[in-house]
Amino acid sequence: MLTGWFDAFALAFGVVFLAELGDKTQLMVLAFSTRHRALPVILGVVTATALMMAASVLLGAAIGAIVPAQMALLLGGVAFLLFAAWTLVSGEDEDETAPAAGKTGRSVARSALVVGSAFAIAELGDKSMLATLTLAAQAQPVATWAGATLAMTTLSLAAIVVGRQIGTRLPHRLIRLFAAAVFAIFGVLLLLEALT
Repeated sequence: MLTGWFDAFALAFGVVFLAELGDKTQLMVLAFSTRHRALPVILGVVTATALMMAASVLLGAAIGAIVPAQMALLLGGVAFLLFAAWTLVSGEDEDETAPAAGKTGRSVARSALVVGSAFAIAELGDKSMLATLTLAAQAQPVATWAGATLAMTTLSLAAIVVGRQIGTRLPHRLIRLFAAAVFAIFGVLLLLEALT
């Protein structure tokens, strides 16, 4: 059993960082950041990450009892397909990569809620949550939560930076198609995983 706060923090950071490197949620964050301003994406991802890692540490096994894995996968798959459809039908006039003039706190909050919800659904039952749950059973829970949250946030911020660069260099229509394709692929993969 790990006893040192820093040891637990470092282990959680390392394990979650490696588990999430190139994971579907990082690609999802990249896709969101090509369509939305950075602030709501950051707010959504950081909030969802902190809450999901806290749920892993505090509730862990209870989540599995409340939401069966197959149901979580089905709900996640449907949600991603809905995000894909929403991305396709949203017009360029709604594109949030436009200048911030006229944007209200409500639109930032709405975008952050959409991003955070999608991120949380994608992470529900994911390997990083399970790794955090396992580590929290053996190490200091707050340190485990802090390390896991920082690892996820670090990777997400990198995906946001890349997504913003892509968003400034590609036509908005192509970005919409890319984002919709990413969401649709993840939706189908989650549904297939739920059915097998």
